[in-house]
Amino acid sequence: MPEPTLAYFRGDFRPFEESKVSIRSKALNYGLGCFEGIRAYWNPEQEQLFVFRAHEHYTRMHQSCDILHLPFKESVEDLAAVTTELLRRNNHREDTYIRPIFFNSSETLSPLFTMEDNELAIYTLPLRDYLDVDKGVTACVSSWRRVSDNMIPARAKPTAAYLNSALARFEARSNGYDEAIFLTQEGAVSEGSAEHLFLVRNGVLVTPSSQEDNLDGITRRTLVELARAELGFTVEERRVSRTELYVAEEAFFCGTGAQMSPLVAVDHRQVGDGECGPMTRKLMDLYFRVVRGEEPKYAHWCTPVYEKA
Repeated sequence: MPEPTLAYFRGDFRPFEESKVSIRSKALNYGLGCFEGIRAYWNPEQEQLFVFRAHEHYTRMHQSCDILHLPFKESVEDLAAVTTELLRRNNHREDTYIRPIFFNSSETLSPLFTMEDNELAIYTLPLRDYLDVDKGVTACVSSWRRVSDNMIPARAKPTAAYLNSALARFEARSNGYDEAIFLTQEGAVSEGSAEHLFLVRNGVLVTPSSQEDNLDGITRRTLVELARAELGFTVEERRVSRTELYVAEEAFFCGTGAQMSPLVAVDHRQVGDGECGPMTRKLMDLYFRVVRGEEPKYAHWCTPVYEKA
């Protein structure tokens, strides 16, 4: 498929190569911005592209901007409409990633937030599996701790916070792992470098709560709801200790980018039988049906991009 040619920038659809910011912008120099990650899924049988939970993502982006003192004019409905139009204009007919970013473009030499010079940009790109869904992934507990919500707000998605993620992932990859797992300052399990984490203990699906210095994840919330309502799983949202990772029967990462990726080893300790576990597989199969618009009960989560005659 051809690469997308348009982005949404400065209030209009513009050629991607013309959508640029200054090297003096505060967003580049100080990380003054926030973003979202959204996926759209192609359903070949229906010949339709579905944007998954667009309203929830843009609601969270508004909340991020409120936390970061970045005044946001566009409504959730306006942003969702612009996104579907951008996907149509770029003629995406494959699984696609959508990156909205709201940032301070002021060129003044100071990390001070300003109430003006804030800009919205949205771009799209084809994206299949972010992590290895079939083989599973390995992870290590990072020596870098997750930044506290009282340092850089984890509930938002500030661009500056992802230096923390980059350092942890670089360390993991340098040591032969696929991904990193953060602990909080108190030593509890927080999340991956850019993913939430679930594990299975004694047949119960367990995930760290959104108060453990991690993002209030939309994919995480989706999976909790599906696991309880559709599969009858018992789900606990609670504090998770590091050593629970070593005795889990199953584990997986999840997120908009990661989707659902089985975790097969942590710190050189095999998780379960070293393959995707049965509870993970059931939830994964259901999740991928839902995001592709194949489960009518959850059709309200999926926004179709192309109009049908």
